[in-house]
Amino acid sequence: MSIYYIKALHIIFVVTWFAGLFYIPRLFIYQVEAENKLEPAKSILQTQYKLMSKRLWYIITWPSAILTFLFGFWTFYYFPEYLKETWMLVKLSFVFALYFYHGFCHVIFINLQKDIIKHSAFKLRIINEIPTIILFAVVFLVSVKSSISWLWGVVGILLFVILLMLATKLYKKMREKKSWDKTEKEVLEEK
Repeated sequence: MSIYYIKALHIIFVVTWFAGLFYIPRLFIYQVEAENKLEPAKSILQTQYKLMSKRLWYIITWPSAILTFLFGFWTFYYFPEYLKETWMLVKLSFVFALYFYHGFCHVIFINLQKDIIKHSAFKLRIINEIPTIILFAVVFLVSVKSSISWLWGVVGILLFVILLMLATKLYKKMREKKSWDKTEKEVLEEK
């Protein structure tokens, strides 16, 4: 198989892996928020979110993570000199962080499948931003490849993280003020 096909397949599975990692925390958030609904809505929503999460996790996200690794490893077989590049070593550290994040999401997934809620919806929203940060870092590292430029890129990523955290807090405050976002239980308690 040509190296161009291998690289193309690696990139395709990186994209599908990220799609899963971007969407799975949203499903976690919705499932946690459904905890505040009244029956039968609560049971119906949680059952649906569990099913959606299971399909996404086992049909898209896990296979994509495995295939990303295999095609990436295969690329190193053809280009072992990449492992001598500083930018590649930094990129691989971000990739390792992404696999760690994947494992962390798997623990949350298993807990939610068993109806064990350990994280608030707000905390899950913050967790949801981690793959975005890693994506920015990896794309800049692969695109720029210069040691000075990637250093500035990492500084930019840190600033981006700060902006995301501020935006998340602002979003939380806006949601708390909106009456349309109140749970059924909160509306009934006000009456």
